[in-house]
Amino acid sequence: MLLIRFLIIFICILYLLRMLGRMLLPALFRSVVNKAQAQQASAQQSAPRGPKEGTLKVDYIPPNVYKSAIPKTEGEFVRYEEVK
Repeated sequence: MLLIRFLIIFICILYLLRMLGRMLLPALFRSVVNKAQAQQASAQQSAPRGPKEGTLKVDYIPPNVYKSAIPKTEGEFVRYEEVK
């Protein structure tokens, strides 16, 4: 008798939790999505605007290694790879 009573109470509790989950979880997800959208909107507004389209900014120009390796008196030097 005790086992049947326990099973009936257990099934009722699971059923109630399932019903509450169906009601509360969509509201919880909605609030999380709204919060994420608000953060995204505030980040877009506070972000600095990029340069205008068509402009170019170069941060680093690597040194030309081959310029200093060949003296100007040697003439034109053509780099090549030997193909076998």
